[in-house]
Parts: sequence; C-alpha cells; structure tokens
Amino acid sequence: MAGGNWTRVEEFILMSFSSLPTEIQLLLFLTFLIIYLVTLMGNTLIILVTLADPMLHSPMYFFLRNLSFLEIGFNLVIVPKMLGTLLAWDTTISFLGCATQMYFFFFFGGAECFLLATMAYDRYVAICSPLHYPVIMNQKTRAKLAVASWFPGFPVATVQTTWLFSFPFCGTNKVNHFFCDSPPVLRLVCADTTLFEIYAIVGTILVVMTPCLLILCSYTRIAAAILKIPSAKGKHKAFSTCSSHLLVVSLFYVSLSLTYFRPKSNNSPESKKLLSLSYTVVTPMLNPIIYSLRNNEVKNAFSRTFRKALGLRNCIP
Repeated sequence: MAGGNWTRVEEFILMSFSSLPTEIQLLLFLTFLIIYLVTLMGNTLIILVTLADPMLHSPMYFFLRNLSFLEIGFNLVIVPKMLGTLLAWDTTISFLGCATQMYFFFFFGGAECFLLATMAYDRYVAICSPLHYPVIMNQKTRAKLAVASWFPGFPVATVQTTWLFSFPFCGTNKVNHFFCDSPPVLRLVCADTTLFEIYAIVGTILVVMTPCLLILCSYTRIAAAILKIPSAKGKHKAFSTCSSHLLVVSLFYVSLSLTYFRPKSNNSPESKKLLSLSYTVVTPMLNPIIYSLRNNEVKNAFSRTFRKALGLRNCIP
C-alpha cells in the first residue's frame, strides 16, 4: 500500500455458512425461509389490522405499525441475499450492493433503537399520566416522535457507510458473514482505520445506549407508578399494557449486546454469525407474535377483522 499497489474491489463474496455441510445449509435455508415468510406475514398483518380496526388507532398501535414496517424493511435488506448464499445461487455481492445493504442495516438498526425508546415513553405517559395521555400523545406529537425515531438512522448510516467504503480494499474480497456488516468488511481494508474504529465504537455506544438509558428511565418511573397502585388487579392490568414491549426490548438489546459488546477473545466469526441471526432474523419474527399472543386488544382485533372479511366474502354472490 505504501506504493499504492492495490486493486479496486468490484464485488465481495459472502462466506455466510459455507463452512457447514451442504445438508446443514439446506436445513438452514428451509428454516430461514419459513421464518422470513412468517416475519413478512406477521408484520404485514399487524400493519393492516391496526389500520383497519378503529379500536387500535391509539398512539401505542401507531408506534407498533412503525415497528412492524421497520422489521419488514430490516428483513428485506438481510434475508433474501442470505437465502441465496445458502443455496449457493450467488454468493457474490457487488461493491455498491454491499454498501447499500450496510447503509440500510445501520439505518433500520438505529431507527429501531430510538423507536423502542419512543414506545417506552408512550407507555410511561399512558401509565403515569393516564388522564392527560390523549392530550399529550395527540396526532401531532406522535407524528413528531415517529419522525424523531426514524431520523437518527440517516446520519449514522450515511457517515459510517460512506467513510468505510471510501477506504481502499486489497487482497481477499471474502466477507466472513452472511451480510455486509461493518466489522467483517473492515477487516478487508488495507489502510489505517484507527480513527474510523474509534468513531464506530463511540457512534455505536451512543446510538445503542442513549435509547437504552431512555428506556430504563421510562420503566423505572413505570415500575414506581405500578407499585403505588393499591390493588393486585390494578397492578397486573397496568403491567400487562407494557409487558409485550418490555419483552421485545429485552430480546433486541440482549442479542445486540452479545453481538457487539463482547470481548474480542470470546467473539469468533462463527459465534457472531449465530448471535447476529437473533436480532436480524429471529427477533423480527417474534415481535408480531409477542404483540399478538400477549395483547388481548390485538387478538380481539384480529378476530373482528377476520370475521368481517369472512362476512364480506359470504355476501359476494
């Protein structure tokens, strides 16, 4: 590199799970295909039902629609290409394709962190100020909060992706992952990346931990408010309104922390791939399931919507 002897990389090869036997890769393909279809169907149903049922036009379900839309986008960015690599259709991804995939991965990831914090704030207002909830969380406010949740993903994705792909790449073009994540792509760079790595660490901590602290503050206040409720039935009812969100937050942050904040000595590429599956593939599938099974309002809305659809169908001559 001192003399500038490097070749421009035109494409990358995603190694995915190529180290596994073909039979295991085929099994993974079928498993992830089912998960992918369930994710798309579940989140699409959440969006349609919360739009169609007037009982679900509250701020909580407005933010839930945003989360479902985000999860669909997250899956579309990662999973289709991964399925292709598992069947060895095409393990290559163009330079621009890799940069695009990384950009939207950062965008949706950053947006999800802040959207989960916004949903926690919504639950805080609903439980701690129930009488003022409709006034505080009016349509204008919830729209502003949604925009504020989505916006941080843009600068994070733009700066990190543009900076990383401005580096020269030389030698191997094999990305040891099932998608273009920053750490495995960064290993292919043949230049000093110290400043970028410092920025990436600080940026990741800010994007991940700032919403996490906001969520912790919201739930600390929620817990204090619930403990003041005299009856056990009242406490259970108050907790049930935020239990689904709390479970979703726990799944997302635990898997994210295990992937990006473990010591490097305990973080082999293969283990990181498995951990990455939890928040890129599994969690987006579980979110609509959690909100459907643990929320009576959503279950009742599904029932009303399907009965209405069947009734309309039966009326067609």
